[in-house]
Amino acid sequence: MYSYLVNVFGVYASLDGRLPMDETHVRENFKVADFRSDTITLPDAEMRSAMAEAVVGDDVYGEDETVNRLEKLIADITGKEAAMFVASGTMGNQVSVMTHTQRGDEIITSVEAHVRKYEAGAVGILSGANIITLMETRGILNCSDIRLAIRTVSMQHPVTRLLCLENATSTGCVVPLERMAEYRELTAEYGIKIHLDGARVFNAAFALGVSVDRICQYADSVMICISKGLCAPVGSLVAGDGDFIARARKYRKILGGGMRQAGILAAAGIIAIEKNSARLGEDHENAVRLAKGLKQLGFEIINGKPDINMVFVDTKMEDVRFEDYLDYLKQNGVLVGSLSQGVVRFVTSREVTKDDVDLAVWLTGEFFKRKMDA
Repeated sequence: MYSYLVNVFGVYASLDGRLPMDETHVRENFKVADFRSDTITLPDAEMRSAMAEAVVGDDVYGEDETVNRLEKLIADITGKEAAMFVASGTMGNQVSVMTHTQRGDEIITSVEAHVRKYEAGAVGILSGANIITLMETRGILNCSDIRLAIRTVSMQHPVTRLLCLENATSTGCVVPLERMAEYRELTAEYGIKIHLDGARVFNAAFALGVSVDRICQYADSVMICISKGLCAPVGSLVAGDGDFIARARKYRKILGGGMRQAGILAAAGIIAIEKNSARLGEDHENAVRLAKGLKQLGFEIINGKPDINMVFVDTKMEDVRFEDYLDYLKQNGVLVGSLSQGVVRFVTSREVTKDDVDLAVWLTGEFFKRKMDA
């Protein structure tokens, strides 16, 4: 079970009881390897310089040249008429739901969807909409389930107005274009709109080997986050047709999203899109490397071979406290996300190196080996 450790690392001593080492893997300085999320990425010197030199104006008046440039860039990339800069992915999703629905309407989404699970119940609070949640298969909704959930006009129940999708999904999977086309065809039958939570749509496009607009063509609106793998410090964008964005700006205002001289932030976003979108493959490769290492240790990779930069691992083991494993990683400089008892989420990003990946694998093997030998 643990032969992989020997194959990759050879024979190890310990460095102050914390880090694995051999003659080629010595860490002179203790460094935290942060796998919690790709939101931990930091702006580089080029971004900081662009932010300092950005031409700005009052964005609420539409006078910030840098914001306008970023919005046009995203509109062009997604194939939409217009786009709008927002403070966060959550704000982008909620503004979109508010724009597409009226109070009492119903939306359909996955039980694991970020818009339902991780946005503090905002749909009910802000839009007054009902949510129907569907189970998914490897992060992907089945069209037959969607069809059964759709409700048309009746005095007895809400009307389905919106289908909220993700690509890539929050479970780290990529939805094929063929399935996206099926969603579009189905919703068109009923006059239902599609909002795409595309927080990592650049990752999805890279994994599918297509341009971003090929994915976005099947959605009426899309939210794209630039502060995850694209490494900008703040911000997301919402894209759609001109009328949708014009109405969405009012809801952004209601939520306090009129950020005035926001070009300072938009400048980083431009670099994030034009430069950092091209390096996402490195993160995907590191995720595959991590998944392979953990699988060879005997652990189940819940999402199989990673589509993007996320690895979900089932580390449940009899007589082993999950919290002890997390503490062991943390004490040795590896931070991970804990989704549920025994399930760990690793997310790779520009801040994570191959050495960090190998360290996480080694420490995992070392921890469980000691527990088994105890």
